[in-house]
Order: sequence, then C-alpha cells, then structure tokens
Amino acid sequence: MELQALPSRIGQVRRIVSAQLRYWHLDSLIDRAALGVTELLTNVHRHAQPDKTCTVEIELLLDRLMVSVRDHDPRLPVVEDPGDIAPLATCGRGLAMVAAMSESWGARPDGDSGKVVWFTLPTPTAARTTPARPRRRTAAEKPAHRFAEVEHAVDVARPQPTPARSAVAG
Repeated sequence: MELQALPSRIGQVRRIVSAQLRYWHLDSLIDRAALGVTELLTNVHRHAQPDKTCTVEIELLLDRLMVSVRDHDPRLPVVEDPGDIAPLATCGRGLAMVAAMSESWGARPDGDSGKVVWFTLPTPTAARTTPARPRRRTAAEKPAHRFAEVEHAVDVARPQPTPARSAVAG
C-alpha cells in the first residue's frame, strides 16, 4: 500500500498489517510485525526527504514473513550505538528494536532516488513442519485396531441402493 507516513496513517497501516496476518493465520507475528512497521514508518515520517510518501509491502514467503518500507530518500538509515543514546532520549532506538525483534533486517538503495528498509520474521514452526512418519512395525507386532466382522454376506456383483441426495440447498 502506498501512503503518506503521517502519524494518523501509521495506526491505520498497523491495523491493516494485523488484519492480513490474521487472515494468513499468523496471529503470533502480529505484535512484532506491528512494532516493526511502526518503527520503519516513524523513520520515514521523521527523516525522509523530499516527501513522506512511502510504500509498505508484506510478503509471506515459505518460512518467513518479510515486511518492507520503500521511500524516496536515498540516504540509508544509521543504527545508533546504544551507548551514545541518552538514557531519557525519546528517539534513536527504533532500528535497534527492529534488529532485536526480527530474524533479519536491512536497507538497500532503490533506484536512483530511494531506498527500501526491510525486516523478516520466522513463521511459526507448526506451519512449516511436515507430519512425522509413522513408526514401522515389526512382523511380530499386531495392529491395535481390527476391522469389525461383517455378519451378513454382501453381494458385490449387485449394486447396493444408495439414498437419494439433492444438490439444491434447502
């Protein structure tokens, strides 16, 4: 989605990202994705020049979620050294938080006059694991469940009647 990185729009983007992650059944990623996109959009609002227009993209890959923000300012972000930030400072920790809560993050030039700042989050392991193979039984083991015995003979040559069903609802 393309937008102006204004404080009033940042909350709206957070809600859109959250709704999309719920749709993808990735509820466990909502808090971290919302925090990360908030920090990246706040950086666009505070630092991007000549304008505050940006594009937010979220992409679900095989084993991770990628969130990226593209703006029109070619200057790449700089992560502040935590020791250089005053204890009561109200800014300067955003990218350090993105780095801490994400699997990976980065920034790259985008064309002649812009950049992309991105981060990734691993998707839950339950979504990417394959079912375990059943244990092989030895010849001496017997299955725990047996088929029920049929008390009457069934003539397989003669078709059995089936109940009528309608494809019309109602």
